[in-house]
Amino acid sequence: METRSKARTFIGFAIKAGRMRFGMNSVNSLKRAALILCCKSAAENTAKEAVSAAKKFGCPLLITKDAPLSEMVHRENVKAAAITDRRLARAVLDNAEEEFTVGN
Repeated sequence: METRSKARTFIGFAIKAGRMRFGMNSVNSLKRAALILCCKSAAENTAKEAVSAAKKFGCPLLITKDAPLSEMVHRENVKAAAITDRRLARAVLDNAEEEFTVGN
């Protein structure tokens, strides 16, 4: 059985709870977000949009280190996502050192 990091587990909880949005168009349509996630392999424009979304919402930005974001959220071609629940976002942030780096 594969062991998952705590950050991935909390991302799974956010997905199950319906507190996660996928893709920059969906993220930009939000009124508020608690955490922005971006894949390291995202296009330059997507990465810039993720940075501006993090500034817009006043929330942290996490960028994946090794594994693609699509693998973490179990959806194909996902390069950016947002967690809207503050508690779940805090839990991911507290356990993010293994798989994420903090963005600008």
